[in-house]
Amino acid sequence: MTSESVLCERRGAALWITLCRPQAMNAITPDVVAGINAALDSAQDDPGIKAIVITGRGTAFCAGADLKFIRGKAAETSVAFTAFLQSVLAVMERLETFPRPVIAAVNGIALAGGLELVLCCDLVVAARSAKLGDAHVNYGLLPGGGASVRLPRKIGATRAKYLLYTGEFVAAEALLATGLINEVVDDGELVEAIDRIVGKLATKSSLVLGRLKALVDDGLEQPRATALRLELLAGQLHANSHDMKEGLAAFEQKRAPRFNGT
Repeated sequence: MTSESVLCERRGAALWITLCRPQAMNAITPDVVAGINAALDSAQDDPGIKAIVITGRGTAFCAGADLKFIRGKAAETSVAFTAFLQSVLAVMERLETFPRPVIAAVNGIALAGGLELVLCCDLVVAARSAKLGDAHVNYGLLPGGGASVRLPRKIGATRAKYLLYTGEFVAAEALLATGLINEVVDDGELVEAIDRIVGKLATKSSLVLGRLKALVDDGLEQPRATALRLELLAGQLHANSHDMKEGLAAFEQKRAPRFNGT
C-alpha cells in the first residue's frame, strides 16, 4: 500500500511505514497523517503482524511538521491550524497505544514532530549519524504532538527541559544513557538491526504482545498497588485465550506453539 507521502510494506512479521518526502526531510503534512492512519488500519486486525516499524526515506527520519504548511494554515484561521494539530496529536496517540510493538528506525535527524514520533514508539534503534532534538523553540513554536508530556516521562524533567529550552540537536549515541534509545548501530546496519528484533517477536503471540504493552503503559500511570491489581485482572482474562492454552500445550508436547492472536 502506498500514498504520495507514505510507503507501507510488509517485511516478514513487521509492517514498515516509511515517510517518503525526502525533499522536505519527511516533514509532516495532512497526507502523511492520512498515510500513517491507513497503514495502521491495514495492520489492526492482522495477527501475523507482530510489529510496526516507522522510518524515513533519505537522510532524515522526520524534521517535524512542514513549516511551509504550518505558516499557510496559521495565516488562514486558528481553526484550521488547530484542526491540523489535533490530527497530528491523534495519530501520535494511535501509534503510542497501537496493540503491537511500534519500533522507530531512526535513519537520520528526528526533530520536533519527528522526535514526537520517536516518543510514541516502544523501541528505538538509531543510526549512528542520527541526531534528535525538539526544535520547536527555534521557530517560536510550542510542541503539538506531545513532546512536553512524553519527553519528561521518558528521560526525566531536567534532561527534557534542556532539550525543549535549547532546541539543540543531540547525537543518538549521547541519548543512549537517557533510555530514549535502545540501540545505536552503524548507518548501514539499521535495517538488519530492526530485522533481528522483529525476528525475536515473530514467534510470539500478537495478543500477548498487545496486552503486555497495555499493562506496562497503563501501569506507569497508576499507583503500584492499582497496577498490580490490573495485572492480576489481565491474567485472569488471558487464561481464557487460545494463545495461552496453545502455549502450554506446545510446552507439554515439546513443539513450537501455533499462536493465532486470540
